[in-house]
Amino acid sequence: MSSTSAAVDEREEGLSFQPKFDATGLLTCVATDVATGELLMVAHMNEEALRKTIETGEAWYFSRSRKALWRKGETSGHVQRVREIRTDCDQDAVWIKVEQVGAACHTGRRSCFYRKIETAEGGPRLAFADAERLFDPGAVYKT
Repeated sequence: MSSTSAAVDEREEGLSFQPKFDATGLLTCVATDVATGELLMVAHMNEEALRKTIETGEAWYFSRSRKALWRKGETSGHVQRVREIRTDCDQDAVWIKVEQVGAACHTGRRSCFYRKIETAEGGPRLAFADAERLFDPGAVYKT
């Protein structure tokens, strides 16, 4: 077995945590509700965000648009308490199961996935699904 294939085997079958960040230093994170399995959000973590998430038990992310680390709920109070962290087969994504306090989405909704794609004449269109707001983002996120 070559050293490359041994490294792949260890990453895919071993018990050593070896997160594989992309060329920009990020990996994808999927967050679901630990009790219901509901998909809440997809975000990105850099090495520091992943480390802080593991150490603190609260979700930390890296904002690609702001180029900044942020703790979920630091402004809104709608924190994510991490109950389990999993990684995928090649360790380039993580799945966190969380206790979501309040809304996960910055739009004030429980989940970031509040629209569904429907087929319609003229092509796909969006329709709201489970889109009730839990808070007013304008009142929470003052710019």
